[in-house]
Order: sequence, then structure tokens, then C-alpha cells
Amino acid sequence: MPGTSERKDDHIRIVKEEDVEEAGTGFSDVSLVHEALPETHLEHVDTSTELLGATLDAPVFIESMTGGHPNATKINRALAYAADEAGIAMGVGSQRAALEDDDLRGSFEVVRDSDAGPDAFVYGNIGAAQLDEYGVEGVEECVDMIDADAMAVHLNFLQEAVQPAGDIDARGCLDAIDRIADEASVPVIVKETGNGISDETASELAEAGVDCVDVAGKGGTTWSGVEAYRAAAHDDRRGEKLGTLFRTWGVPTAASTALASDEHPCVVASGGVRSGIDVAKSIALGAKAGGLAKPFLKPAAQGRDEALEAVEDIVAELRTAMFVTGSEDIGELSKARSVVTGRTREYLQQAR
Repeated sequence: MPGTSERKDDHIRIVKEEDVEEAGTGFSDVSLVHEALPETHLEHVDTSTELLGATLDAPVFIESMTGGHPNATKINRALAYAADEAGIAMGVGSQRAALEDDDLRGSFEVVRDSDAGPDAFVYGNIGAAQLDEYGVEGVEECVDMIDADAMAVHLNFLQEAVQPAGDIDARGCLDAIDRIADEASVPVIVKETGNGISDETASELAEAGVDCVDVAGKGGTTWSGVEAYRAAAHDDRRGEKLGTLFRTWGVPTAASTALASDEHPCVVASGGVRSGIDVAKSIALGAKAGGLAKPFLKPAAQGRDEALEAVEDIVAELRTAMFVTGSEDIGELSKARSVVTGRTREYLQQAR
């Protein structure tokens, strides 16, 4: 099977070209109550927010996508430029490949180039399964690599379980996260990768001192589905079967957002977030921001102007949703009336 760098390139190609999208985020069950008399001016709607010690112009995260392969350099440059110009946050993909091979650092370091995101809020990324190997020293190397404003530790154990030779030893990860949260020089985000975070896990992460939780719930890109395509390409029958079977596994994003917000004061909603309306719904459910990945991937592959336009579309959609709920700022949006029906309502009633 390919090494880390080749695997990253496989991931981007499969996400762009294959059917790895799943429904079931739960956002269709969430409705924001329309305000026919918003009593404000659309231009007065303020989307800015304070998050992780920084001021963002909008509560939007470009979710961690790529790095660790030369083909990722152009994408990361465009994403960083869009984040800088729009005043939002951007995460890089797992920096493990660059820790293994110095030649791959450039695909990450590019985010701080003068024509990319020199002033953007950028966060790094490493897997929880790698914390035992790299420790605080490795985390700080990732921070220094991109002058990171925060550091994400990703949880992807389902993906690892269906991957040949995946990192499937999850023992001690919570303790390792606790140490990183205590000793890291920047705020720490713990993020799932498409299967959601429960209220119990969010509570454990809050107790561990984690600054923010990114739920990355079920819906949107399915990484077990991505691994199924990779397994098929390498004639791995069992990996293909497992990856396909677990495509719909996890806590739906809307439910995960609400549950995690019950237990942690800073939650980012991601996983099938596809519009500014979804971001608005997420904030009404308790999130501090919404994160998107796939909607920005193809535009970023085209160029930095296309990436920025895609981001500006999301922010315009969010601002409009705020306007028609009578929310002049993000604080008011967090208190906007919402109605939760269907399977999401049933899920929350059973889970709480």
C-alpha cells in the first residue's frame, strides 16, 4: 500500500472524482423561524465573532483538507489566501507526512507565503494516534511549521480501522490529549473526521482542557467510503467491504452539534455543512462556528480567486440567514428560534 504522502494524494483525487457523499446530517430537520419584520438593515448585520483568542470576520472554518504531497501546495495556497482575505479560519491537513519527510513541509508552509495567508487564522493538524510517537515536541514542530494560531488533534479511528495497516491503537489517547492541551503553546482543537462527537466525549474533552471541539459529524464526505475506493484499487476485498458497510456510521452532525454544545463551551459544527444556512443553523444549535471542506476543494484547485468567491458566497448566505431571523450579530443568532423535527428530534430526545 502507498505511504503517507501517496495516501494524501489518493484522498484528494477520490473526494473530487468519486461518490463519497452521504446524506443524514440532520440539518433538513432544523428550521430557523423566519422573522418577517427583522427591523434592521442587511448591511448592518455583523458576522464577526471572537473565537480562540482571535477575531474572525465570520464564524466559518475552512476545514482541514490536505498537505503532505506536492499536489496539495496549490490547494493550500488558495485556501489560505481565501481565509486571509475573508477573515476566517483555515486548517491544514495532517502534518504527519511532513514530520516523516522534510521535503513535504513546503505543501504546509505555503499557507504563510506573502501571496497566501500571512495574516490568516491557521491551525495545524496531527492525529491522536500519533501523539504517543511525537508528543508535545512534535506538536510544537507542527505549530512552528506554519506559525499556527491553534492546533487540531484529529480523531479518525473508524478510517484507520478500515485502512490496511491503520493506526488502530486508541489506548491512552485521552491522556495524551490532556497533556497536549496543558502544554501546547497554542489553543487545542479536537476534531472528528466524519463520525461525530457525543456529549460524553465532549465532556471528557472539556475536562481534559481542550479549548474547542469540532464535531465533524455524520453526513457529507464519508472517509470510510474514501478508504473503500482505495481498498478496491488495491484488491483489498475486506477493506472495501468494511469501508462500504460503515459509510453511514456515526452521530449526525446536527445532533452531534447540539449534544456537544451541552457539554463544551466551544463547538465547531462540521460534517456535511454545505451552505451559510447550515452555518446559521449550527450556531442556533449551540456551535460557535461552522466548518466546510468539500465545497471549497474544487474552487481551490482552480485558483485562489475561485476559492475566495466560494468563501464569500457562504458568508453572504450566512448574513442573509441572520437578516431574516432578525439577528444583527452572532450573539443574537445563537439565540434565534429554531424548530427541530423528525429523526434529529428523536435522536436528541433519546440521547439526552
